[in-house]
Amino acid sequence: MDQKTALVISAHSADFVWRAGGAIASHVQQGWRVKIICLSYGERGESAKLWRQPGMTLEAVKEARQEEAQRAANILGAEIEFWDIGDYPMRVSDETLLRLVDTYRALQPEFVLSHSEKDPYNFDHPLAMHVAQEARIIAQAEGHNPGQQVIGAPTMYSFEPHQTEQCDWKPNTFLDITDAWETKRKAIECMQGQEHLWAYYTRVAQQRGVQAKRNVGITSKRTITYAEAYQRLTPTVSETL
Repeated sequence: MDQKTALVISAHSADFVWRAGGAIASHVQQGWRVKIICLSYGERGESAKLWRQPGMTLEAVKEARQEEAQRAANILGAEIEFWDIGDYPMRVSDETLLRLVDTYRALQPEFVLSHSEKDPYNFDHPLAMHVAQEARIIAQAEGHNPGQQVIGAPTMYSFEPHQTEQCDWKPNTFLDITDAWETKRKAIECMQGQEHLWAYYTRVAQQRGVQAKRNVGITSKRTITYAEAYQRLTPTVSETL
């Protein structure tokens, strides 16, 4: 049987850890191949702790952020690429868009994880989701680079933003990550540049675990301690309900 694959498109080099580290670790444990694309390092807007150090430079911040993210990806068991297109502001060229199309076609992912479609606090995040969706559509087009294998219709999920209400984000999918939590926590602890978020995302995982348990029913014997929440953006097609 061919190995199943998944794609994670992260605006900055730490986003995938907080928001999808459990999904990544869980699927890798099940034998999936997971690829992470970090569009930027978050070097300007998400590295405040590093910038407070005397004599810090942009290249040194990028190097530190890459090292953190690479260690986290190694812990999670995923592949990772750093595209270094810049942040604050992030701009996506046609070259980057078509590079992502090529990634879709080469990987043939079953599902794709990226950011919320709205985020008034961080315009890089919805831009990453926009390019993720646009690349998916182009990768389905027979007329784009004829002869390449097109993709099917990988499910698109939006992972949890930092402030859900302001982003008009509502979860409709809960993923039990209890068995993968310790792995995710180790990956979180690689993010030395954003240590202030460690406890926050631990609480988020616990709260989503409570909600996930509630949604499988209180009579279920299934124990869910930690979960991640997602908003599914593409329809479910089923023969039964």
